[in-house]
Amino acid sequence: MGYLDYKIENRLFNFRTLPANLNSYKVCVFGDLGVYNGRSTQSIIKNGIAGKFDFIVHIGDLAYDLHTNHGKLGDQYMNLLEPVISKIPYMVIAGNHENDNANFTNFKNRFVMPPTGSDDNQFYSIDIGPVHWVGLSTEYYGFEAQYGNSSIFTQYNWLTKNLKEANENRAQVPWIALFQHRPFYCSVELAADCTLYENVILRHGALGLPGLEAEYIKNSVDIGFAGHIHAYERMWPVADLKYYKGPNAYHNPVAPVYFLTGSAGCHSSGMKFSPLPMPWSAHRSDDYGYTVMTVANQTHIHFEQISIDKNEAVIDEVWVSKDVGHRHSEEMRIDGEKFY
Repeated sequence: MGYLDYKIENRLFNFRTLPANLNSYKVCVFGDLGVYNGRSTQSIIKNGIAGKFDFIVHIGDLAYDLHTNHGKLGDQYMNLLEPVISKIPYMVIAGNHENDNANFTNFKNRFVMPPTGSDDNQFYSIDIGPVHWVGLSTEYYGFEAQYGNSSIFTQYNWLTKNLKEANENRAQVPWIALFQHRPFYCSVELAADCTLYENVILRHGALGLPGLEAEYIKNSVDIGFAGHIHAYERMWPVADLKYYKGPNAYHNPVAPVYFLTGSAGCHSSGMKFSPLPMPWSAHRSDDYGYTVMTVANQTHIHFEQISIDKNEAVIDEVWVSKDVGHRHSEEMRIDGEKFY
């Protein structure tokens, strides 16, 4: 672990970097946080400064919107979060609200993410301890009609190579966690936001465009985060609409485990859930809040959902664990159907 002192306009900041060889750490993960109605902002700042997590992953929809008023609202948002993001890493990907009708130019010019060989910072990966983190843009799909499809193929070709290499490196980095703005699965009212045209293409592909879910399944992705829907929902392990539930479903999961965490504080009201959850839904809440992921070691990861409405109480938690060398497969899913 190292410390970096730097000055901006004669103000002194102190930034803490992560240790080179860490095996355990905590991450604050959320999407959809604005300047107005940013209900989780003060809690994130307070707990980040206090060392309750080591870095932040913001999975799209920043400020509402970064480019508003010629970027001044984005400046206000960054200044608001300055007490914490000047001290610990702040990882971001673009959401639909980052579209400035200039091909995400405001977003691209504000942030520097790990390099990929592309001139775009909307997808990238980084190994941190026992987790291979991958950030992807779902907005290439959402705005394909406006900007064309070349970025979809650029990202997809990079992803297939990246996940192949990550799988070959599982002995050193056993977990793969992805984060993206739009979800594959949710159970909001009528499930409309997860069955829209762009969501179907995102998962399955269509009209010559490649989908993403098949790559996640084929490469045994362990964890997936998404926002966009202004609520929290934990899924059972799920692959191609087939879900696997039971008392041991999160030990050696036979499919990816997805978390919807888009309730940090959108400028509008929250999302309504469907009267009954979808069958892959294990827990859901419309409280404002964020997720804390604790990477315990190479075999165990703990997830907690923090509720702002309930004074930072933990309203949901789960351990996801796996034996050394475990990677889910089609054979495991077929066998799993006998039990779940």
